[in-house]
Amino acid sequence: MIVITGATGQLGRLVIQSLLRSVPASQIVAAVRSPEKAQDLGALGVVVRQADYTQPATLRAAFAGADKLLLISSNELGQRAAQHRAAIDAAKEAGVKLIAYTSVLHADTSVLGLAGEHRETEALLKDSGLPFVLLRNGWYTENYTASVPTALAHGALLGSAGAGRIASAARADYADAAAAVLTQDAQIGRAGQVYELAGDTAYTLADLAAEVAKQSGKPVVYNDMPEAQYKAALVGFGLPEAIAGLLSDSDAGAAKGALFDDGRALSRLIGRPTTTLAASVTAALAG
Repeated sequence: MIVITGATGQLGRLVIQSLLRSVPASQIVAAVRSPEKAQDLGALGVVVRQADYTQPATLRAAFAGADKLLLISSNELGQRAAQHRAAIDAAKEAGVKLIAYTSVLHADTSVLGLAGEHRETEALLKDSGLPFVLLRNGWYTENYTASVPTALAHGALLGSAGAGRIASAARADYADAAAAVLTQDAQIGRAGQVYELAGDTAYTLADLAAEVAKQSGKPVVYNDMPEAQYKAALVGFGLPEAIAGLLSDSDAGAAKGALFDDGRALSRLIGRPTTTLAASVTAALAG
């Protein structure tokens, strides 16, 4: 039995799709805060159970009988460590045999502000005594291609990453990696493994702007700006301040190499090349 937390999220749904290629639906549990949002998964035969981080009893029930648990990091900034602690404690009580956790690239040394809660969670896992695998996910290319429509409308892609090289991959690539760890042989899913996962090739945001311009036939340039100015621009576009701060901080980190890795562990794990920047831009333009 494999349990996926955050199963109705963007990554969670993709992980379940990947698992369904080799695992019977009845052996997959979608652990979600709102089961009514997972009716489509239930229709596929996936077991749907409520799992609310603020209600430990629901976590224990959701994890009951689980051999493996994919703990997809919460999206509630500032509350992640406490929520993850609740999940880890419940997993221990439920007798889960392996936890795979979606951390962040080079979490132990990363300058990214969002890495702090990931480091806390990794420490909680180490202290728990449970067998675990760390999936240190790099940046999702979709984090940037989501801005393609705005870039086309204004003829400019905004950011504060300078000439920093970003080795991102598509969300589906990371989902396939999680599925591989949960289903492949014991060597791959071996407790204590740390996977630094990133795209096969790296690009700058200027490269991204050039690719958008090339494929769309419209002029798009990269407009680099100081971190504070970029954050203010994002807030001006309507993003919540916390999200704007995360994105601008991540760009500033990218300028220092925080989103770069050339180890190609991701493509080795999934047995194929990672999704190219060009393919991700094509998908974004297709809308």
